[in-house]
Amino acid sequence: MTEFPAVHHVVLTVMNLEISRDWYRRLLDTEPVLDEDAPALPEHHQGYHHTVFAVSGGPLLGLHAHAGDRDDRFDELRSGLDHVSFGCADRTEIEKWQSRLDELGIKHGGIAEDPIGFGLSFRDPDNTAPEFWAPRA
Repeated sequence: MTEFPAVHHVVLTVMNLEISRDWYRRLLDTEPVLDEDAPALPEHHQGYHHTVFAVSGGPLLGLHAHAGDRDDRFDELRSGLDHVSFGCADRTEIEKWQSRLDELGIKHGGIAEDPIGFGLSFRDPDNTAPEFWAPRA
């Protein structure tokens, strides 16, 4: 059987692209590599605006804004995406990210531990739940 391919990108639909773009720009400390309208492709999508960030050591992170008013905040209890996790080497790296979130004024739940590792969860402007995670040594 063919080896399953790696994740190439993760895309989050956002309610307000300007707010989310600025929030992720601050968090990632980088500018988007792409920020443009994607024209409609019949039988595929009706067009949208997308902003894409290159995340070091991982897949691309995209933000999509679709036409029309939307006020439906993310809820991981519905079917679909639960959260997006960014891999860290160890707890020390997560502690550095905890300090960075504090500097940016981003609320988080503190570092959680379980039998297999450490996680630091927080919320973006649409209530999506990113986290930093590292395995136990």
